[in-house]
Amino acid sequence: MEINRMIDHTNLKSDATQEDIITLINVAKKYHFKTVCLNPMWVKLASSMLENSDVGVCTVIGFPLGANTSITKGLEAQEAVASGATEIDMVMNIGALKSKDYDYVLQDIKEVVEASKPALVKVIIETCLLSKEEIIKASELVMAAQAQYVKTSTGFSHGGALVEDVQLIKSIVQEQCLIKASGGIKDYDQMMDLIKAGASRIGTSNGVALIENK
Repeated sequence: MEINRMIDHTNLKSDATQEDIITLINVAKKYHFKTVCLNPMWVKLASSMLENSDVGVCTVIGFPLGANTSITKGLEAQEAVASGATEIDMVMNIGALKSKDYDYVLQDIKEVVEASKPALVKVIIETCLLSKEEIIKASELVMAAQAQYVKTSTGFSHGGALVEDVQLIKSIVQEQCLIKASGGIKDYDQMMDLIKAGASRIGTSNGVALIENK
C-alpha cells in the first residue's frame, strides 16, 4: 500500500499566499502525493508546475457551504477543468438534502459531474451536519448521480472524518463509489483507521507528518 498515493495534499485557507501554494505543490512533487487540493484561483499555477509529474490537480466547487446555484457550480467546475484540474471536490447542497428535496440534490450533483468531464468528481456531504439516515441518503444520491467519490467533510465545519461515518458510507456504496476521508486527520494511526474503514483517499494538510511519522 503506497500511502503517499492516497493523499490529497491540501491548502484551502482563504489567506494562502502564492508562496504558500508553490510550497504545497513542491512538497507534493517531492513526496509523490496523489494530488494537490487547492482553491480554484490556483489551478492554472498548479497545472503548470505539475506538468509531466505524477501529481494531479484537485480543486473545490461550491466550497465550503454547498449553497451556490447548480448553474454556478457547473460553470465553476467547467472553468476549473479547462484550467487544468483533474479532480473536482464539490460540496453537496446540504440544506436541500435536509429539506428532503432529493431531486434538487441529485440534479445539483449531476450538473457538476457533467461539467467536470473528463475529471473525476468527489461529493463532499459534510457528515458532521448529517444524521445517520441523511448520510445514507446522501451516499445513495452520490451514486445515483454517477460521481466517483463520497467525501466526508470540508474541514471548515465543526467536525471532520470519523471512522464510524466512513464505515457507514462504505456499507452503502460498497464498490460503486470510492470514499475520501478529510477534515482533522492529524496522525498516522487515525489515517490508517480511516483507510481500514473503507477510505481510499485522504484529504489532509498534514501529509508530510503522516508519511514521516508513521
